[in-house]
Amino acid sequence: MNPAGLTAFGRWNWTACPVEQIADGITRQLITGERLMVCRLSLAPGVITAVHSHPHEQMTLVERGRVRFHVAGADVFAAPGDVLLFPSGIEHGATILDEATVLVDIFSPPRLDFLPPRESDTGSP
Repeated sequence: MNPAGLTAFGRWNWTACPVEQIADGITRQLITGERLMVCRLSLAPGVITAVHSHPHEQMTLVERGRVRFHVAGADVFAAPGDVLLFPSGIEHGATILDEATVLVDIFSPPRLDFLPPRESDTGSP
């Protein structure tokens, strides 16, 4: 067992992580552990994400840009250095303001709906 008591140590660099285009003006990179998922999103100015909720707890770190988050019916403005906590089940969405924005989302448990389907899920041998 390693000193931190982890079952598997990992180290990544965003520059080496695949970039996935998930919608117009939005790209995503993923790193997933057993009980955590980290997503790095690059969003173009003016992008609006739909208000939604999910059972996952989420923290969002604003790395670059300015965002108006819609949280439980209220607007919350965030800028670089801000960290937001979205409890499980809370409705939230975002509007990217006037500059390219980078957000880092942390989910627990991991968002399985963000992962590509496994062969066993697609009926492939």
